[in-house]
Amino acid sequence: MRSNTQSRVWLITGCSSGFGRELALAAVAAGDRVMATARRPETLTALAEQGQGRISTAALDVTDPASITAAVKETLTTYGRIDVLVNNAGSLVLGAVEEFTMAELRQQLEVVFFGAAEVTKAVVPLMREQGSGRIVQMSSLGGRKTYPAFGAYHAAKWALEGFSETLASELAPHGVRVLIVEPGAFRTEFNNNKHVTAELDAYRDTAGATRRFTVELTDAEPNDPVKGAAAILAAIDSDRPPLRLLLGSDAVDGLREHHAALLAEVSEWESVSRSTAMTE
Repeated sequence: MRSNTQSRVWLITGCSSGFGRELALAAVAAGDRVMATARRPETLTALAEQGQGRISTAALDVTDPASITAAVKETLTTYGRIDVLVNNAGSLVLGAVEEFTMAELRQQLEVVFFGAAEVTKAVVPLMREQGSGRIVQMSSLGGRKTYPAFGAYHAAKWALEGFSETLASELAPHGVRVLIVEPGAFRTEFNNNKHVTAELDAYRDTAGATRRFTVELTDAEPNDPVKGAAAILAAIDSDRPPLRLLLGSDAVDGLREHHAALLAEVSEWESVSRSTAMTE
């Protein structure tokens, strides 16, 4: 455990359950202090009571710029700095591309991508000026590979991944590191809180199969969020932290399979790909 003079300050979004909650508790166990936030801060009362006086709470709606500004200001007023930002707030729109509306797609991007981007941009200047910091972007295996019915979610997570990888290269000279976390299926409330779109019979065997699988997976997910939080802290504390951290054997196996298929296709079409060179 760090001493009070060495303890870090965390700002975490989406702390009412799941990774947000477990990361707050893991940070406290490590001797750090936390500003735990949620759209409805009254859901954080029990978490604050578990925080041994090291967890404060604030309202933060990632779709409301004024709320973001206020939460960052409150964190600075309470603790004086921000050392670790975790963009954990999220949502899931489940439905085939033809099934979801543009309003549903935009809402998915507002929460998962634009919300995380706006919170990040509110904190980046602080970390850059202090010459240190960690930004943890909670992405997903779905930020690297796709499944039917997750088109809106993938669009948001893939955007977050590109944004965050670019940010990592820009902030590295300033002593600020970015960690993109890519969990597989974890036993949290995330799958219970999904928004399911209207259904078309044409996608019964594709998006429909995914819908059925998510129902079967509920409360049977193979990974433990407490252990996931511990793995994230280990990566943050590493002398050589990764840019991306997969969490769960399902994530490791799934990405390896996906990359093998990508490389096989590159090899199959390599001669065509290389045929575009200018001839002198």
